[in-house]
Amino acid sequence: MPDIVAPRLASTVLILRDSKSRDEIEVFMMVRHHQIEFNSGALVFPGGSFDENDMEIAANPALYSGGEGLDANALGFRIAAIRETFEESGILLARRRGAKELIDAKLATEIAVAHRADLNEGKISFLRVLSDNGMLLALDELMPYAHWITPEGMPKRFDTWFFLAAAPPEQLGGHDGKESTDSIWVSPREALEGGETGRFKLPFPTTRNLIKLGKQASVMAALADSKDKPIVTVMPVMTKTPAGRQLRIPKEAGYDGEVFDVGALG
Repeated sequence: MPDIVAPRLASTVLILRDSKSRDEIEVFMMVRHHQIEFNSGALVFPGGSFDENDMEIAANPALYSGGEGLDANALGFRIAAIRETFEESGILLARRRGAKELIDAKLATEIAVAHRADLNEGKISFLRVLSDNGMLLALDELMPYAHWITPEGMPKRFDTWFFLAAAPPEQLGGHDGKESTDSIWVSPREALEGGETGRFKLPFPTTRNLIKLGKQASVMAALADSKDKPIVTVMPVMTKTPAGRQLRIPKEAGYDGEVFDVGALG
């Protein structure tokens, strides 16, 4: 039996806003570059793996707010979530030191223009970006939403926390043109319809979380529904069937079923 690959720690954020034209919620999503090894060409939420710098930030409470009572790992997941969201979309969940309000779109854009490319290329650390700009990460803006671990037996595995966050006012976001080739604000309904028609390629966890999110009519409702709700870890159990592959997830995780017939997993 081959060795089980240890999952890499990762974070994903569902950045939310209320639709201006319909009574629906919208979420920021991106299309992964087709040459990316994992989930190539898929429509996904911004996110990615931990790096060492995240834990350096976690060790310095002067660089974030809202981390009271969280252990190092919990802090790391949240810091990685905000960093990855900024790297991939330019949306920055942060405050100026001493301020209560999130930074505005103008300042977020200025910071992104000055540092985002260098950050993505590893020429500057996120810690340096925060320090040089007098920023505190707004960890309290993140609402834990889900926890998924890639099934055993897959060649590449992730231990991923999903968070909800209301979009900072007027921060619209945009893809980086490298890891992602397109970006869109989309309702869960429209994203799921696109998955059914072939317009979008949706990974299994993304589909499940879109269905779950689509039950909420507004950002406020989604955040309120998730507040203090226990998170059940989902590590799908994968089996082969004559029709392909089947995944089983815990009923108590609160998704739209327990057993799903799926094709090849990306």
